Amino acid sequence: MSSRRDFVLGSTAALGVLGARLSPIPLIRRRPSSSLRILILGGTGFTGPHHVVSAVERGHQVTVFNRGRRQVDLPASVEQRRGDRTTGDLKSLEDEKWDVVIDIPTSLPRWVRDAGQVLAKQSDRFIFISTISVYGDPKSPPDETAPLDQWGRPDDPMAIREFTGAQMQKYGALKALAEQEAEKWWPGKTTIVRPGLIVGPRDNIDRFTYWVTRIDRGGEVLAPGTPDDPTQVIDGRDMAAWVIRLAENGTTGIFNATGPRSRLSMSELLYGIRAVTSESNDVRFTWADAEFLAVNKVQPFQEMPLWLPPGTEGAAVLETNVSKAVAAGLTYRPLAVTARDTLDWAKTLPAERLAKLRAGIAAERETQLLGAWHARK
Repeated sequence: MSSRRDFVLGSTAALGVLGARLSPIPLIRRRPSSSLRILILGGTGFTGPHHVVSAVERGHQVTVFNRGRRQVDLPASVEQRRGDRTTGDLKSLEDEKWDVVIDIPTSLPRWVRDAGQVLAKQSDRFIFISTISVYGDPKSPPDETAPLDQWGRPDDPMAIREFTGAQMQKYGALKALAEQEAEKWWPGKTTIVRPGLIVGPRDNIDRFTYWVTRIDRGGEVLAPGTPDDPTQVIDGRDMAAWVIRLAENGTTGIFNATGPRSRLSMSELLYGIRAVTSESNDVRFTWADAEFLAVNKVQPFQEMPLWLPPGTEGAAVLETNVSKAVAAGLTYRPLAVTARDTLDWAKTLPAERLAKLRAGIAAERETQLLGAWHARK
């Protein structure tokens, strides 16, 4: 993908109709010459199955390790091991060899230490899925050398086994410490991937799904800030496929993994979604400025997903530098494809699940805010 316009419009123009159903553009790479033994810690959440499917499609032998509490359809060839990292139970992984370990769900450094004690001598490489939240509140768009958030709390982060709401406030700092543990146990053999907001089918936080389903519903849509405010997202399937290629290539180092390749504005995001989701022509965006939203206690990023007021805490991470990842082979499918696929997936969810999305603003409150905005103007 050569530009943000390609990312937003993708295959829409080629189809000739904005509302047409789109299928994913396959990001096919030549199969590797040899099969890897890959252990995936997790594998049943949002992006885990994407990693599993990508690895299997590339001809690798995949084992997943988790508690078995989520029922997920995985390819028949996938071996499943049971255990519990919250209690340090990794017995089912002892005395096995893997070429690569991919750690997807870890938020706590203790979990990495436990894994290192069992797996460091049994595996050649370790890929740790971290987050751009490790940068805390950067003053400028971060690259991989930017300062990391610090723990700065009296309790010992290595003693924490359960991730709770209390730790959420220092999520980035805990991830940064987990990265350090990874480097400690797999020195020179670690790959750290720092995703931004991951979106697409199976999205379990709904920040992208909110916009897709809201715009598809049609009518007047409350939009945050100004049309030119920046945002960033990455399709979970693109990230997973790239992680598997990193494993195949033996690539180590630290990489920011969000998208697209160049700057994306909120208007490009929302109009790009509208182009391929709404069956109604009656979709109108009303842009309410940051001051109005703040006065009315509208939460950035949560009630107005994917948006932070420029210049406020954390806003710089929405322009994170991804040039290193792109140079290492990260590619992006068009936003049009991600939006269409996300909507198709969302329509398979139970009605009660769609009625209570985990992000976005309630319809009644949106109507009230739109009325207040127009009265103010």
